[in-house]
Amino acid sequence: MTEPGAAPRSTATPGPRVARYAGLVGAVLLTVAGYLGGALPDAPLGATPVSIWRSPGGPATLTCWLAGTALLAGAWWSLRAGPPSTRWAYVTAGLWALPLLVTPPLGSRDVYSYACQGWTYAHGVDPYATGVAAAGCPWWDAVAPIWRDTPAPYGPVFVLLAALAVGVGGGLTGTVVTLRLIAVAGLLLAAFCLPGLARAGGAPTRRAAWLALATPLVGVHLVAGAHNDAVMLGLLLCGLLVVIRRPGRPAALLFAGALLGLAVTVKASAVVVAPFAALAAVHGRHTVRALLRDGGWLAGGLLATLLVTSTLSGLGFGWVGGLTHSGDSEQWTSPPTAVGLVVDYAGALIGRDPDAVPVVRAVALVLLAGVLVVLWWRAWRALRTPTDVRSGSEAARPRLALRGAALALVATVVLSPVFHPWYATWPLALLALTPARTTWFVLPAALAAFLTLPDGTNVARFTKAPGAVAMTVLLLAVLLRAPHGRPRPR
Repeated sequence: MTEPGAAPRSTATPGPRVARYAGLVGAVLLTVAGYLGGALPDAPLGATPVSIWRSPGGPATLTCWLAGTALLAGAWWSLRAGPPSTRWAYVTAGLWALPLLVTPPLGSRDVYSYACQGWTYAHGVDPYATGVAAAGCPWWDAVAPIWRDTPAPYGPVFVLLAALAVGVGGGLTGTVVTLRLIAVAGLLLAAFCLPGLARAGGAPTRRAAWLALATPLVGVHLVAGAHNDAVMLGLLLCGLLVVIRRPGRPAALLFAGALLGLAVTVKASAVVVAPFAALAAVHGRHTVRALLRDGGWLAGGLLATLLVTSTLSGLGFGWVGGLTHSGDSEQWTSPPTAVGLVVDYAGALIGRDPDAVPVVRAVALVLLAGVLVVLWWRAWRALRTPTDVRSGSEAARPRLALRGAALALVATVVLSPVFHPWYATWPLALLALTPARTTWFVLPAALAAFLTLPDGTNVARFTKAPGAVAMTVLLLAVLLRAPHGRPRPR
């Protein structure tokens, strides 16, 4: 038997089979690039694409990296409408991840920051008050220079997990391996929750699993790079699944709120999903009283988790202050930063220094707050509107809530002061749960896979001016093409 919407026995057709093995070849090439020139602890820092190319083994490293990324991204793109079945999607995503499990860290050096922050906490130093270099971490020279003197921007739960990795792993290699296993555990939790959430969101489960798990961003940055976004996504999707499966039940909503709270205490960006989860928590008619009742249980679980983890860890809420340092780097991949850079470049042409980046970033954060409120209000009004008798608000509830949460994460990524390629996995995972058209969010995710090199070098650093201009032009084009006023009737 086959699942609804799946082509029977289509694994025998050449298209999916070619995509599967093309992606596997790409993953193997990326693994080879990792051993040739990955983000190893003793790799030279501050390298440029030109210096990497001129180094011994540089041409082979970059060739394997670009070819592997192109094969993996192309294979993922080719089946963006959905693979033959959900099982096929899981097997293929797992197959592609296998080589990347045994490669050195790829695309970023953040895993060394995690290791040093865990070491700092394990040795009685507050990672929210002291940088890893000043704390005396023995591996501080493996951390990217920009993050050596900044406090940790992650919540207490992830600091505890990093300290656990240090205790289990012992040395740096063992700690990195343990952190990678923790990231894989987060991905497995997300994979477990995807089918139930996709059915609730009205999306084909095979397409949801494929878009969320087979993207090159997951293999390179969440598996090989061991980014904590994997843990955040696992907890976030699990909390949403509990809310959707058990609306209106206090015990379940408290548990769901705790899961969402754990996601926030790994990475604070998960908090934008909570208001939409509260909409899904309502059982029956969506009234203000019902929202306060059921949403209150969810909020109680979330706030209690924040309080308990911050208190028991002994770290308090110092991690909130650490969030301000996440935007220390200025890259055109963030639209607000790109606009600010263009204003600065224009000012330099007339002998001025407007220093517009902080101003535009602040305006973007205010705009983000307004967009989040509008998205939530629109979802709330839609749920309050009487629906078809056969479907009822119970069927519309999870779809509207998941769609609103997905768009909230899109807005968060677009309007944040900084963007790294792995940030795209947040909205991608939730957009995959909705029956939305895929190209508008799959294409940027595929292109983002090319923004880094295996040693962690960010290509955006070396294309600052042209990248900022291109991003600003793209932003203006999107705004001009956006619908204004009421849509015309079909």
